[in-house]
Formats: sequence, C-alpha cells, structure tokens
Amino acid sequence: MRRPVIGITTYVEPARFTVWELPVALLPSMYVEQVARAGGQPVLLPPAGDPAQAVARLDGLVLAGGGDIDPARYGEEPHERTGYVRDFRDTAEFAALAAALDAELPFLGVCRGLQVLNVALGGTLHQHLPDVVGHGGHSPAPGRFGHLPVTATPGSRVAKALGTRPVTVPHYHHQAIDRLAPGLTVTATAEDGTVEAVELDSAPFVVAAQWHPEAAEGGELFEALVAAC
Repeated sequence: MRRPVIGITTYVEPARFTVWELPVALLPSMYVEQVARAGGQPVLLPPAGDPAQAVARLDGLVLAGGGDIDPARYGEEPHERTGYVRDFRDTAEFAALAAALDAELPFLGVCRGLQVLNVALGGTLHQHLPDVVGHGGHSPAPGRFGHLPVTATPGSRVAKALGTRPVTVPHYHHQAIDRLAPGLTVTATAEDGTVEAVELDSAPFVVAAQWHPEAAEGGELFEALVAAC
C-alpha cells in the first residue's frame, strides 16, 4: 500500500555539521522518524520558492516548531523576549497553511505550528507565557524540554489519540494562545490553564498541539494524521 506523502516544514538557520558551518534548511529528525513510523512518507518543505504550490502534491501537512511569529501579524508590538522571528518563514508557512485548509488536507501543527494556525485564523498569542502563568515550566532552560501533564477534552481527536486522563508530554514553548481564533476549539489544556491543543471545527482533520509530540515516546498524533490521510 502506498505511504501517504506528508510534507513537514523546516527551519533555515546557521548550523555546524562534519566540516561545514553555514546556513542550512533543517529539521530535527524526530519529526521524520515519527511520520515514517506512523506509515507516512516524510518530505521536507523549506521556506523557499512557493511551498503552497507543493500542497496539491501532498496527502498531509505538518507545520513544525521554531521561532516566534512576527507579532505584527496579530497587531502587537514585540515583547522583549520575543525572538528568532523569521519573516520569510512566516510568509511561506502562512501561505502553505492557507492552501492546506482550502484543500481540506489533513494537518498537524506542532508548537509554532499551532500558533501559526491560531494567528492565521484571527487569534492572538501570549508573547511570554511565564508572565501569564508565573512559572517557566513550559520552557525550563535553553535546549531542554519541560515535562508537564496535559488533559484532552473528551470526544476530541486529541482525546481519541491520547485518552482523557492527564498525560505528561514534552514542552518547549514560551508563547501560547491568548485570544482563540474563530472556528477553533480548545481540545487540551495544561494544569495552569495554558491552551495545549486545538482543532478546527469545520475541517475533517486539523489538529495542533502546543507541546512537542515528535519528542514524545508515543506517536499517537502522527498516527492519527497518517490515518486521516
């Protein structure tokens, strides 16, 4: 049986590998491994050219994690802790998401991917979550995941994948949803009230997680994405 082709967006950042140090279109291999393990064929989509044109050739789309969205896209000035803004990536991913939604393509947003979905549909973000919840557990240190429980809403796609009991998952985000976009439903939260997953009511399969399911032991959300394809 043919594997569904799953596009995954990438970073473009300075990187060092073997004898090289130069700008690289890159992605943590955990995403690739999770998609392949779930039965999909991963394809990387760098933020160059017109990634939205590639959507028609895909069976599913993953918007991966990364730096912060330009706050101007939701009408705010940057917080002093907002960083790693890449306008070219914002432009590419907002266009790819719009094409995927128009085509009703199965979609999974991861961390930044959830934020892109919310902002694209008219929502806003808390630019520095510790200012809101009073702790740094969602992003405890540079390059180190936090591990906090999330609880899915019964009947949601997230609950079908993870169950309705609290599940401890890896977090690495200092931003989160503030005003929820029209059409989105919150389908998982952390104990401190942070929105940790949303779904688009009008779409067959549009799911986004604020945590990092690619770094979790189970690949349930990736399996649900591939099944939807």
